[in-house]
Amino acid sequence: MDRNQAWEIVCEFVKSESLRKHMLAVEACVAAYAQKLGEDHEKWAVTALLHDFDWEIHPEAPDHPMKGEPILAERGVSEEIRRAILSHANYSGVPRVSPLEKTLFACDELAGFLTACSYVRPSRSIHEVETKSVRKKLKDKAFARGVNRDDIVNGAAEMGVDLDEHIEFCIRAMQARAAELGLAGTAAVVQ
Repeated sequence: MDRNQAWEIVCEFVKSESLRKHMLAVEACVAAYAQKLGEDHEKWAVTALLHDFDWEIHPEAPDHPMKGEPILAERGVSEEIRRAILSHANYSGVPRVSPLEKTLFACDELAGFLTACSYVRPSRSIHEVETKSVRKKLKDKAFARGVNRDDIVNGAAEMGVDLDEHIEFCIRAMQARAAELGLAGTAAVVQ
């Protein structure tokens, strides 16, 4: 399974543009970690791209990702990638053991939160998001209330990285692909 094949699966199953962009944002973060850690970039990118491919057909726990996993198996997705996808759901019963599994979990909720932080900036740009402001927004339970803060904190801890460093790393990874993620921002607001 290469990235292009994974993207074809995403496009087949995911019609929501915002969900596709979320999957691309998670890919940006996970693939950047693969490069940093000297891991298989393609495998990590495919895993991140596919992690929520079944969300629209199985939007409830515990159906997602358990009912999606056999679909991926039929499509030839490796057991390693399928296991990582299963492990990103705390309720799956699949413990996170490998660096790929831990990284996917650590980047999933954070990528969504960073996107939300971008949307409230005047230009709607990831380039205006700073770690300090992200930490402040994490304390505001009303902001992006669907994002599980414990998953963000625990994800960084499971990876063994400082939370601020993890946030900063993911901001930079998403900045590198801002246009593709719809987070490059708008032109300056005329007053």
